[in-house]
Amino acid sequence: QVQFVESGGGLVQPGGSLRLSCKAPRMIFSTFSPLDIGWYRQAPGKQRELVASIMAGGGVNYADSVKGRFAISKNNSRKTVWLQMNSLNSEDTAVYYCNNLRTPGSWGQGTQVTVSS
Repeated sequence: QVQFVESGGGLVQPGGSLRLSCKAPRMIFSTFSPLDIGWYRQAPGKQRELVASIMAGGGVNYADSVKGRFAISKNNSRKTVWLQMNSLNSEDTAVYYCNNLRTPGSWGQGTQVTVSS
């Protein structure tokens, strides 16, 4: 069963910004808050890759390709994780997904991010 719903993608020009949302509508607070959550992306013809993660305790990690440009944050009461993406370039074009970092469940539909002029 899909646990997370992604939104916020779209078409943006190079150098632009987007903020993605990852919500867990079926979870209760006590289930969501202890989770470590990852944002992943899959570009056409490429494997899915982890781009950012946030731990239950607040620690964050980023792939080298997005470090300094992306920021992940989490609000447990809203059962939501965000990915703020700045200085976007064409290599960021992909479908973005979120999931449980430790034990990924079924993948949602993701949200498409297209960076193009």
